[in-house]
Amino acid sequence: MRSAEQVLGIIQERGKRGLPLEDLYRQLYNPNLYLKAYGKIYRNAGAMTKGATTETVDGMALSKIKAIIDALRFERYHWTPVRRTYIEKPHSTKLRPLGLPSWSDKLLQEVMRLLLEAYYEPQFSCSSHGFRPQRGCHTALSDIYDKWTGTTWFIEGDIAQCFDSLDHQVLLSILREKIHDGRFLRLIATLLQAGYLEDWRYHATLSGCPQGSILSPVLANIYLDKLDTFVETELLPAYTRGRGHRRRSNPAYASLQARARRLRRAGQWRQARQHRRQMQQLPSLDPTDPGYRRMHYLRYADDWLIGFIGPRSEAEEIKQRVKEFLRDTLKLTLSETKTLLTHARSERAHFLGYEIAVEQADHKHDRRGHRSINGQIGLRVPKRVIRAKCHPYLQRGKPIHRRERIDDSVYTIIAQFQQEYRGLVEYYQLAVNCSQLRRLKWVMEQSLTKTLAHKLRISVPQVYKRYGTMLETPEGRRKGLQVVVERGGNKKPLVACWGGISLARRSKVILHDQLPFPWSQRSELEKRLLADTCELCGSHEYVEVHHIRALKDLQLRGRAAKPPWVLIMAARHRKTLITCRKCHNDIHAGRADGHHLLE
Repeated sequence: MRSAEQVLGIIQERGKRGLPLEDLYRQLYNPNLYLKAYGKIYRNAGAMTKGATTETVDGMALSKIKAIIDALRFERYHWTPVRRTYIEKPHSTKLRPLGLPSWSDKLLQEVMRLLLEAYYEPQFSCSSHGFRPQRGCHTALSDIYDKWTGTTWFIEGDIAQCFDSLDHQVLLSILREKIHDGRFLRLIATLLQAGYLEDWRYHATLSGCPQGSILSPVLANIYLDKLDTFVETELLPAYTRGRGHRRRSNPAYASLQARARRLRRAGQWRQARQHRRQMQQLPSLDPTDPGYRRMHYLRYADDWLIGFIGPRSEAEEIKQRVKEFLRDTLKLTLSETKTLLTHARSERAHFLGYEIAVEQADHKHDRRGHRSINGQIGLRVPKRVIRAKCHPYLQRGKPIHRRERIDDSVYTIIAQFQQEYRGLVEYYQLAVNCSQLRRLKWVMEQSLTKTLAHKLRISVPQVYKRYGTMLETPEGRRKGLQVVVERGGNKKPLVACWGGISLARRSKVILHDQLPFPWSQRSELEKRLLADTCELCGSHEYVEVHHIRALKDLQLRGRAAKPPWVLIMAARHRKTLITCRKCHNDIHAGRADGHHLLE
């Protein structure tokens, strides 16, 4: 039997060569793929969350993989309806529906996702950045910054309720073009029609792919790849002219330039400088050149952005043609309130949480005296984002302590504040006005010190005196706060810091945590599960995996002796423990202290 890496490598090679996939359903019989999928998703926050059934990742065993494969072999696998819940939607009063599948469905979906991603990833457009390996928001924004210089119009596109509106028949017809396996397609069709439970009432799904489903992102990318192909094969050639050539010169600019040159030759330097100042108030190239057009396109999930150099009338045509293609071919609808035509120099487009505009400042010159930033793309942190992030730490416009965190330890409080601040700074590190986050830093620091002061019943100056320090950073020593928690034995102390994060803009971002195809060898958990041995009693019968939500659940209260399973998991710093069914039942049945934390 082939390893998971061999199977995915072969499928990926077929995708690169554009060959169709046949007999794909039989790959679902390979247990190595399920072990690979398990090793990838068991850490997810939702792995311990129940769906429509009580099944979670806790109790995972090789026998579950065998049961799934046996059901698939005879085409008897039935998808469980997802449990629907609602989460807040950013910058909206509406709630976003979220589907919670059962654990077996998650595992099988991850296997199918691995197969589909391996095949389709080499064929996807370079303009697509959402839910893809080694791509993300920063790669999309960097692409705009590097290649969209001189853009005149931005067309901001948003597909209304995209995941909920995917047409099942259209999706299956797109899959059928490349996947020549009826059983695999029927499996996807039954998944799409499995329905959902809301308030424990069953509802059928006539269209769409539930958000929260592991398979939804790759299916949405396969669906919307048709939009990428349409734009790149039809719109880009139609609205790109003068390829390989620059715009023609601006006659008014050329006239002033020639006059200034003659004045310099005649020794009239003062008049020449005056003409040069007038030149720098005009564009050097003709912005209305009818022989020059440029169009750029980029998509992240269901949000897309088009940059166009040309007249407004043609930009309107582009917007209309995209709208018609989505409506007629993909049966999707553009959100009229979010699909906007924005003038690049006088207004700002909004994409992936950034404000995007084209810079225009005739007075900013480089060392040669040339205008240095005109036409460049400017990425900015929106002011509303800074205000929104400051809001939880303010009351009547002034920083206030966070009452809900006072019961946490000093280490936890400082670490949480730093984590929240670092996440925002690192996301907006491409912004030219990243330094505007100084306001947020000041507000959060005041809130942090007041929270610590309330907890410890001391004044804010005493907080600085007790925890203030000089932090070593790549930019040098910086003032900050630091707490060190000593631990017994040979363990390193726990250190939490506040501050020391640079607000200098970074023009290049590397996604260190994402690899093109992370098909590494077996993980430690896979090897432990395959050993088929209880790590508590050594039994080889009915071996399964005990999971906890977080390592903090091992910190049992009181002075009572901790049970062996807690000591083993804490020593390994792992959220999993391989047990036999008897030991696993003992943990959950209360025959070991601290079981109530894991229910």
